[in-house]
Amino acid sequence: MLRVIDLTTLTGAYAARLFAEQGHEVIRVEAPEGDEIRKLPPFLKNCEDLEHGAFHQFLNAGKKSITLDFELPDERERFLDLLTAPDLLIANSPLPVDERECRAVNPKLVLIKIVDDAPEICATARSGLMALTGHPGKTPFVLGAHIPSMAVATYVAVAAATALLVRNASQQGLTTAVSVRQSLESFVEQAMVEYCFSGIITERRGGKGAITAVSGALPCKDGHWVISQIHRSGRWSKFMEWVKDEELNADPSLAEEENQHKRRDFIMERLRIWANRFTKAELVDEAQRRHFPASPVSTPLDLVNDPQLLARGFLTEIDHPDFGKIHVPQGALASIAGTVLRPAPRLGEHNNELLGRRAAATT
Repeated sequence: MLRVIDLTTLTGAYAARLFAEQGHEVIRVEAPEGDEIRKLPPFLKNCEDLEHGAFHQFLNAGKKSITLDFELPDERERFLDLLTAPDLLIANSPLPVDERECRAVNPKLVLIKIVDDAPEICATARSGLMALTGHPGKTPFVLGAHIPSMAVATYVAVAAATALLVRNASQQGLTTAVSVRQSLESFVEQAMVEYCFSGIITERRGGKGAITAVSGALPCKDGHWVISQIHRSGRWSKFMEWVKDEELNADPSLAEEENQHKRRDFIMERLRIWANRFTKAELVDEAQRRHFPASPVSTPLDLVNDPQLLARGFLTEIDHPDFGKIHVPQGALASIAGTVLRPAPRLGEHNNELLGRRAAATT
């Protein structure tokens, strides 16, 4: 089992959680007043304190918590004493202690530094990712649910796992920097390649598919669904057997892919009218029965009740001493490894265990 020190903000906390999912000991170091993740809404039971934050309960599940004030010399020494044993330190740059001091107490330490950190919305815009979201010619969309931070943290976890393999082979510690900006820019690489080779600027697609003419997100009775009518000989007629739209059936030229692209807006508008008669489940079930690729546009409510996710162990209940049973994503690695995550720790809960002093009072 590895010992991991987590000195991250929202940008990297998920990376440390992935190590907790694998059963490793993860120690989150916080300021005495608590970190920013504890203060993010929403709050369980509408209690806006340091223990009820939903993101804290998710991102810090399975971790231990200690509090240190790095402005105090003796607290810095406590941290260096703690650092003699760990295999991995994940931290946002700049570090609260000098890297050379860390190396002096633990030469085999793997240090992952998260650099170029910025407010999430600014990082997304600067990376070019925001330019690809939204409808053509309209204001770009802002991604919800802290997706950019989770994406960066996944890169951080991959970098950490790779660095640990190198350390184990060389028996020497090393430092790796993971750039927030470059991590997000990796999602724009295909658009960059398209421009470099063809001069074409990738446009925002809105709800339209990229390649197949008859594809995209469409409204229905209880939300939205996605259809992708792949063009092959005879497929259009089989599609029309299902849709039974008089205006589409009246134009036999639409069986040709070229004409589908030319009249894409007309086709999709007719499909919008048709789809509004059905629910997501009815449309997707019938599409699958007829062998047309389709999917519901799942909401968070859909996902937490998804029987497949529940069967795979991706969603689980954590038995919390204060809140009872909390239904949360356990995570892909935990479900594979069979790890049962502990509830997120109270602020300073493990001070006595790890620092040899009485646990800090919590609010």
